Amino acid sequence: MKIVKTWEDGFDEALNRIVTRGIAVRPDVEASVRNIINKVKEKGDEAVIKFTKKFDNYHLSPENIKVSGEEIENAYASIDKKILEHLKLTAERIKKFHEHQVEKSWSYNEDGVLLGQIIRPLAIVGVYAPGGKASYPSSVLMNVIPAKVAGVKKVIMCTPASAGRLNPSVLIAADIVGVDEIFCIGGAQAIAGMAYGTETIPRVDKIVGPGNIFVAEAKRMVFGDVDIDMVAGPSEILVIADKSARADFIAADLLSQAEHDELAYPLFITDSLDLATDVVKELDIQKKSLSRSEIIDNCLKNNCICFVVKDIDEGIELSNKIAPEHLELMIEDPDKMIDKVQNAGAIFLGKFTPEAIGDYAAGPNHVLPTGGTARFFSPLGVYDFVKRSSLISFNEKSLKDIAPTVKGIAEAEGLTAHAKAIEIRLK
Repeated sequence: MKIVKTWEDGFDEALNRIVTRGIAVRPDVEASVRNIINKVKEKGDEAVIKFTKKFDNYHLSPENIKVSGEEIENAYASIDKKILEHLKLTAERIKKFHEHQVEKSWSYNEDGVLLGQIIRPLAIVGVYAPGGKASYPSSVLMNVIPAKVAGVKKVIMCTPASAGRLNPSVLIAADIVGVDEIFCIGGAQAIAGMAYGTETIPRVDKIVGPGNIFVAEAKRMVFGDVDIDMVAGPSEILVIADKSARADFIAADLLSQAEHDELAYPLFITDSLDLATDVVKELDIQKKSLSRSEIIDNCLKNNCICFVVKDIDEGIELSNKIAPEHLELMIEDPDKMIDKVQNAGAIFLGKFTPEAIGDYAAGPNHVLPTGGTARFFSPLGVYDFVKRSSLISFNEKSLKDIAPTVKGIAEAEGLTAHAKAIEIRLK
């Protein structure tokens, strides 16, 4: 971990690198994904099967693209019963939190005018669940539950086989939360299949879920033809701590993000140089016992930075510029700083609230804005799976009352047909 003091040379450069982080689009990835999308749009299942064989070395047929009930039953037979209990408890907590986000339609009457807003759920949503080492059942719960709470009529899921095998815990998580159909495909071809539909895969209204650079680019390309949650980048955490914090707690939380990805950003801000030095020592001690040591080492070397600030207020100012996915306030009286935090995907208060609890069983969604997009994006929620229609009703008198205003603006804009549409009703 590199230590940078805000009052010394090199600070502006280090901060700018963090603030301007994001996802760079590689031309080779863009070209490959565009080809995949075009082929799937043109040839449907045939293209999906071809690309699955090419990229995943897994042979599909139109008959086995869809996961069968027997495969789900076999998944239940193979999973540890304690894991099943953990998934069910986590699902309950996530559902309870998201039920507080439900919006209702509303309307009001004023001088003969009825105005309002109708809230309706999307009809069909597609969830992407990665395979391989990034195959996480918790992501299935987080992406599906708010859609179900919103009232989405049908939820489908695409997940690739890894070495010819689907992750049983992912299948069970999908079954627990009521996914209607599961398809054994991954990559950009899965995103294209859900965006445009094939003979087997239904076309959806929205695609959510994490994925690699090809999945992210595919989501970016289909956006507009279908809605998406966000184009997510590498995971990030920013811990703000004062001298009251424990170095071992801070190091553990930084490492919990570093193990995700070599490109992850484990960041630390403190007003104590002694604490910063102790955290460096703890990182070296703790990482030795972790399974993803190579990924962690590369991440710490390239992206782990500690900013030493003059005081915690300056630390909060830096945090608002960085706009982290996860923000931990490991300081005395963290509640007093909440109002000063403007940009963060999720805020974790105090030393007994590690980011890891938010990844799993706290209840709030772990699908959060990355790459500084917490400046304008929010966590995934029920509100992402509904649409709004405005409701407008005038009677003859109320139309007559507002007619001069409408006609005046229409004529000023040179739209005489708009003005005539008002006049014809008042003759």
